Amino acid sequence: MDQRISFITLAVADLERSRAFYLDGLGWSAELFVPGEVLMIRAGEHLVLSLWAESGFEGEVGPIRRGDGIVPITIAHNVRTSAEVDEILELARTLGADPVSPGQQRDWGGYTGYFADPDGYRWEIAVNEGMEHLVIP
Repeated sequence: MDQRISFITLAVADLERSRAFYLDGLGWSAELFVPGEVLMIRAGEHLVLSLWAESGFEGEVGPIRRGDGIVPITIAHNVRTSAEVDEILELARTLGADPVSPGQQRDWGGYTGYFADPDGYRWEIAVNEGMEHLVIP
């Protein structure tokens, strides 16, 4: 098996709300949009972020675990400067992302902050000095 990830699929409660957040708000482009079913966004040369309406997700994958707490996954978007981290976090805040944790210097050497998309998935906006060749095209 090749070492790679081709799709990240997230179940979303309201596909139209997610479409508005990612496309209208963040300015991303749809690779495929089927209203009420799925939104696919090319997130890299060989990576697609797939946002799937919960009902279709559950029909194929199985019941979604629900309850208190944070969804146990983060998705990272790496940038080149701490100023870019702060700019993107502010954009997310203006789009109604909640919560948004401000950028901060981390003990491990990076500068990161987080925002939650409309379904609570946490996006880490980060500068990881020394790893740019791995994560930034």
